[in-house]
Amino acid sequence: MSAELRLSELVSGAATRVVVDGVPVAVVRLDEAVYAIDDVCSHANVSLADGEVWPDACTLECPRHGSAFNLVTGQPDTLPATVPVTVHRVAIDGDVVTIEVNR
Repeated sequence: MSAELRLSELVSGAATRVVVDGVPVAVVRLDEAVYAIDDVCSHANVSLADGEVWPDACTLECPRHGSAFNLVTGQPDTLPATVPVTVHRVAIDGDVVTIEVNR
């Protein structure tokens, strides 16, 4: 299953929380690129979409403990998290962004 969003409604440099097929997903737009990772931090039960986006590092920082997750790989770049989050498939066609969860 997948979800569709509008590219024009996503703010560059910010995260948006969506639920796709029951899975909470943090969607991040950086200019014309869009990334989607699990919205729940692997270290604590916290929404990553509430965290800070670091465009130069292509990461999303957990608002609770500061672990930054790479938007391309899902790997945490900083402690205390050591377990990656799942990266989900993103397709962009004009203004339509389709997110498909990776299970």
